[in-house]
Amino acid sequence: MTATASIATSASTSASSSSHPRVWLITGASRGIGARIAEAALARGDAVVATSRNAPSVTQRLGTHDALLAVSLDVTDEAQARQAVGAALERFGRIDVLVNNAGYGLLGAVEEATADEVRSLYDTNVFGLLNVTRAVLPTLRAQRAGHVINISSLGGVQSSAGFGVYCSTKFAVEGLTEALHAELAPLGIHATVVEPGYFRTEFLDTASLAISPRVVQDYAASAGAVREAARRINLNQPGDPVRLAQAILQLVDSPAPPLRLPLGTDTLQAIADKLAFVQAETAQWCALAASTDFPANAAA
Repeated sequence: MTATASIATSASTSASSSSHPRVWLITGASRGIGARIAEAALARGDAVVATSRNAPSVTQRLGTHDALLAVSLDVTDEAQARQAVGAALERFGRIDVLVNNAGYGLLGAVEEATADEVRSLYDTNVFGLLNVTRAVLPTLRAQRAGHVINISSLGGVQSSAGFGVYCSTKFAVEGLTEALHAELAPLGIHATVVEPGYFRTEFLDTASLAISPRVVQDYAASAGAVREAARRINLNQPGDPVRLAQAILQLVDSPAPPLRLPLGTDTLQAIADKLAFVQAETAQWCALAASTDFPANAAA
């Protein structure tokens, strides 16, 4: 597939690389958080390269705009990721902000998930994120400027029954972003992992959430209860995605953005609970943990 074949542009003329305050590349931009961020960036005059597996779905959601370039991108295809970056540079001349948002959830106990389900999830949520990031970083390094924003989750802070495999992909995103933060900071490039809680998007719909068909009754009180809760929560989540998008704008405007940005009071509570748990458990087992060092006076 060529870059030209995979692109649905909203205008036939190329925009000047200096005509927009920022140029964003957002994956998974046809719905949910990605679409909200794209809408907010366009509304304030930025340019957006919005990707989805199907470019027309982007224009169907976001409309046509001189500052919008819709690109078909399957993030699991490394060649397509490079083509998307090439199309962005051809149209706008630079990339200032990468938002790795493409991904989906998997609901089911760890044992219930099949090997194929796990591999597919990692292909998109982790390896896909890496494909796009590796494609964009040469441009950011050449500019000595830019911001990589990786969308994690409350589940990247604290795992839970029923979402264990999904949370493990977000734990991976957290670790990758920590390393990127250390590697890119000396080059003038920022890296932030964003940790949204439950926001009122389509994430819990079947289009964004796979459900393991295998059900083990022994997990009815744990993962099974979470399956039922997900149905009740869907479209009743406490987080406002419009406010989330505005928070992302504030994030990129900051001269000193954080490594982590939790969004939502539910994520803040999860962080507090996790820190308290780790602190208490570490204190309980501290003596055993410390006992595994060589004695201070032992010969080397």
